[in-house]
Amino acid sequence: MEDIDAIAVLQDPVRRRLYEYVAAQGREVGRNEAAEAVGVARTLAAHHLDRLTEAGLLESGSRRLTGRSGPGAGRPAKVYTRARVERAVSLPARDYRTAAELLAEAAEQAGLDAELCAAARRRGEALRGSAAPCGGLEEAVEMLAARGYEPHLEGAEGVQGAEGTEETTGAAARVVRMRNCPFHAVAERFPPLVCGMNLALLEGLFGADGPVRVRMDARPGECCVVLEASKNNSD
Repeated sequence: MEDIDAIAVLQDPVRRRLYEYVAAQGREVGRNEAAEAVGVARTLAAHHLDRLTEAGLLESGSRRLTGRSGPGAGRPAKVYTRARVERAVSLPARDYRTAAELLAEAAEQAGLDAELCAAARRRGEALRGSAAPCGGLEEAVEMLAARGYEPHLEGAEGVQGAEGTEETTGAAARVVRMRNCPFHAVAERFPPLVCGMNLALLEGLFGADGPVRVRMDARPGECCVVLEASKNNSD
């Protein structure tokens, strides 16, 4: 399916809400949960979830949601996660990814890591403008969500996404992690260069002396940068 056809599947408002809910969870989601989350019947949710899977926007599998196994555990239920494939549409056609990869390759070969990071830090500062550094982790979540990072607040008080949903977690310290890297395609080919650039960009955006500290902490399937409260500040 062409990217434009796949994206057109999201035109249906219920289908789009289901996709956004599944994508925001960062884990497998069952039909009952998705239906309840968007306020539709299970049969309607199942129809739209399967349509999203056919379009390549979601991936599906099956597992027992009860956590039990053996006789009496029940049949496996169908579950969904966001597809790993990237979809993009440009009219007229543009190929910014190739340009970005060529520039990254040249920068890496020329040893321009420091210069790239300095430029990224300046860009982050320019994006922040004259505003003071963000007030804390909750505000950081809003700022990152606006830039497509899909952040969630993780820690002793639970996991909170940009939409305010919360789950229990055993983590002790509160940190902001991001399920999406806006530079994923180029970062896969040039991880040290691009991850360093991303870190510097966010350092510029959030400031060096504010209540939020930016650091590297790579975890599979997520952005390599995390945010936490500065040692001299509490969130």
